[in-house]
Amino acid sequence: MAAEVHPKDGLRATTEDRSSVADCGAILAALEDPDCRALLEATTDEALTAGELTERCDVPRSTTYRKLEQLTEAGLVEERVRLSTDGKHASEYRRTFDDVTISLGESEGLTIGLSSSVATPEAAD
Repeated sequence: MAAEVHPKDGLRATTEDRSSVADCGAILAALEDPDCRALLEATTDEALTAGELTERCDVPRSTTYRKLEQLTEAGLVEERVRLSTDGKHASEYRRTFDDVTISLGESEGLTIGLSSSVATPEAAD
């Protein structure tokens, strides 16, 4: 994902392999927030439900849901459904990137790059 300053559109972030557009300001705000960073760190190796994230990150449940919404809107996590044999399905959250690069160049403006070294499960299908 790369974020660029566009003269007409202002700040925005675009994904090269996914056709979505996110607000650069939303990405930077999420990365600045300590609770968001804790949630991102917890989802490094596996997808987790909001309840699991609440326990692991020691963040109040209501705050966890607000921060997950912020991270989802910024394109930093994706929500999926965890299927359960007992029929009680739950949303789980997976980080969408491995590394963040922020650059400021004369001609390109502000650029945020989000890279992933592993393919998403959809790409493996």
